[in-house]
Amino acid sequence: MERETPEPAAPATFLRGEEGASPESARARFERMIRRVQADVCAELEAVEGGAIDGGGGGALFREDAWTRPGGGGGISRVLQGGRVFEKAAVNVSVVYGVMPPEAYRAARPEAAAAVATGAAGGEKAGPVPFFAAGVSSVIHPVNPFAPTMHFNYRYFETEAPKDAPGAPRHWWFGGGTDLTPSYIIKEDIRHFHSVQKKTCDKFDSSFYPRFKKWCDDYFYIKHRGERRGVGGIFFDDLNDYDQETLLQFATECADSVLPAYIPIIERRKDVPFTEENKAWQQLRRGRYVEFNLLYDRGTTFGLKTGGRIESILVSLPLTARWEYDHKPEVGSEEWKLLDTCINPKEWI
Repeated sequence: MERETPEPAAPATFLRGEEGASPESARARFERMIRRVQADVCAELEAVEGGAIDGGGGGALFREDAWTRPGGGGGISRVLQGGRVFEKAAVNVSVVYGVMPPEAYRAARPEAAAAVATGAAGGEKAGPVPFFAAGVSSVIHPVNPFAPTMHFNYRYFETEAPKDAPGAPRHWWFGGGTDLTPSYIIKEDIRHFHSVQKKTCDKFDSSFYPRFKKWCDDYFYIKHRGERRGVGGIFFDDLNDYDQETLLQFATECADSVLPAYIPIIERRKDVPFTEENKAWQQLRRGRYVEFNLLYDRGTTFGLKTGGRIESILVSLPLTARWEYDHKPEVGSEEWKLLDTCINPKEWI
């Protein structure tokens, strides 16, 4: 397991040697995109946080930690917590490469598990898999129970095993998505959120939104609860059925749609009055968030299996959460409506 090395400041690029030789390579362009998105999102969230205090500045700010890893690459973690609007918000980028064990490859590509487990046709056992992975990932947990949590993640992945090596072949793919996790159903907000996702998808392919919306509903499924984590959005993974340039542009457009999808909602809901009961329900829903991330999320699993930076991996978890024994909201209540929606996903637009 590699341990990261803290750095006083992030380098201009985490690519080095032949990795960074071409500034127009998919790797270099994707790194530039995710670092720009990180800066844009953090600046906007700080503006909302600062503007929440008597209309002026003085809100909570992001703390930045830069790190590198001996095997190649590094990342930048930015975290804001204890604010007036945002209880916790994290926006991280990572650009890592090297070799990973076969079990980590299986976490990244579950459908390839059999090939990696058995190796080549001759039965030779698979060895470590050369890889490149870069992504931006964010989770935003607001203070107000009527303001939804939002998550987004966009990533690019390559494996580089030689053609005659057992296990993983040469591959590249894109993955990611943007999804919303409210504690209360506010249709105006959810429809706006989904409308932005659909508009972005439709620029590329009219089949993307219905396909990726269903994928999102299916992916963020808490199996042991029989319910979804939230009200969805879009999600895709292992996407390489278009040319690389098209998908790079698609991932960029998706990442750039995050702020238009979310900021209008947070501006409407950050100052809505709420009760202790509203807050307790939000804490219970955050408990579901924790359960999904620790048990089912592929990004969390991959990070843990590749010896990733633990603070960055677990930064998606809320500051506080709650579990009550056998809690059941009253049928017909606003809390029940949220739970019913998580059990029976709906079409919003």
